[in-house]
Amino acid sequence: MTARTTARVVVADDQTVVREGIVMLLGLLPGIEVVGSAADGDEAVRMVAELGPDVVLMDLRMPRCDGVEATRRIRTDHPGTQVVVLTTYADDDSLFPALQAGARGYLTKDADGDEIVRAIDDVLSGEAGLSPKIQRRLLERIAEPAPSRPSPPDEPPDGLTAREVDVLRLVAGGQTNPEIARTLHVSTATVKTHINNLFAKAGLRDRAQAIHYAYRHGLADPPGTSAS
Repeated sequence: MTARTTARVVVADDQTVVREGIVMLLGLLPGIEVVGSAADGDEAVRMVAELGPDVVLMDLRMPRCDGVEATRRIRTDHPGTQVVVLTTYADDDSLFPALQAGARGYLTKDADGDEIVRAIDDVLSGEAGLSPKIQRRLLERIAEPAPSRPSPPDEPPDGLTAREVDVLRLVAGGQTNPEIARTLHVSTATVKTHINNLFAKAGLRDRAQAIHYAYRHGLADPPGTSAS
């Protein structure tokens, strides 16, 4: 770490053994103080509000509120806290939604202590804290030819209603449930019902999959594309 003050960190992971192992590892690293640990995204958001940490080490696949949604809420409501994803997954469906939600770092769980320290130091210095594997994937993605955007279907896929498609488009656009509720002039409970229904119909597990689903079916434009 640099000569700056100790970085205050919250760890968010739903697996107790993994979470406790990460906390133990961080306790051995220089310049890091673990101030809290959370078992899901909702708890991570609450801890950020209460403790004001410098960084959250965020798992992605968690119940109730996944890491992407938690990252979006933290970066919106507490911009002074940076998020470094620490996950098993390095696929595009995990990586790009997390970065779009505001994560400034992304590591996989095979990262060693030096990599974690470096990523935390980088994000607190205004840089991107990305593992070499993730940097390569981003460069590969930039070099790939832009995929042709599929035409919107005549009928929504999987029996989705028009309102469920509206909600899905707003999810893909990065809006939180309260933001969607304001946009559509409905209650947050109604938005949650629509999301639960469309997840069930389309066989989706989380918002990251929903975003990919919307892109694949031409219901939303991927970042960097525009309708012609």
